[in-house]
Amino acid sequence: MTQTKTHVSKEKLKTVKELVELLENNNTIMLASIKGLPLRQFQQIKKQLSQEVTIKVLKKRIFKKSLEGSKKPNIQELSKFIKEDCAVLISDMDSFELASKLNDSKSPIKAKTGQISPIDIEVEAGQTDLPAGPAVSELGGLGITVKVTQGKIEIVSPKIIVKQNQKISENAASVMGKLNILPFSVGFIPLVAYDSKTGKVYKDIKVDREGTIVSLQEGARKALAFAVSISFAAKDTLKFLLAKAVSHEKAISHLISKHNIQENKSMGEEK
Repeated sequence: MTQTKTHVSKEKLKTVKELVELLENNNTIMLASIKGLPLRQFQQIKKQLSQEVTIKVLKKRIFKKSLEGSKKPNIQELSKFIKEDCAVLISDMDSFELASKLNDSKSPIKAKTGQISPIDIEVEAGQTDLPAGPAVSELGGLGITVKVTQGKIEIVSPKIIVKQNQKISENAASVMGKLNILPFSVGFIPLVAYDSKTGKVYKDIKVDREGTIVSLQEGARKALAFAVSISFAAKDTLKFLLAKAVSHEKAISHLISKHNIQENKSMGEEK
């Protein structure tokens, strides 16, 4: 039986060889989704990170061959995760540091009609640059309360015009465009990363710096409130404990004064 040999072009072999060298000489190999990312933003991010990161968009077969050529332990597990609209990022920096850089490189974009919003979209109160005219009706159609101040539309109170998981209407998209509201962002979305130092594949590498800060601040507020409630003395709680003591002292003094007045009154009535 004659076996058929698959012909592999010299160009593909060269590509695989170059990729294997990159894999061997760098710490992090990351797969990131580029679905919905416009070419202009892709090129901007690629240029921005070019000094520290090599970015490739590869066919699954080429990438798999490159992984097979690497001597690093467990690196071939990455082949399970590559799919369409996926880029390969190769860098010597830590995977979470790279994920953070990708998060910082995102670009704000306009909302489109028919798009499903992953968040609540709110129009804030305040003065706008929109002249009084048809825009008043557009804003009113979304339940936004407005008034005209010096010929310009002013939004009286904040209003959520699109709720999370809701489809964006044509009117909502138009209003956001007029108010220059850019509710979404596009960029590379980290999926998984291989770390050469540990020989492991990390699946949960999304970095939400703002969300983490908000969470830490909320945790700190709750911890402070709890510490004050149990009268735990520390540098951060001392001023609150003193204020609490002064408040209690005033309340007790008020009760004592009230009691003395009532007692004196009773004694006067007995006489």
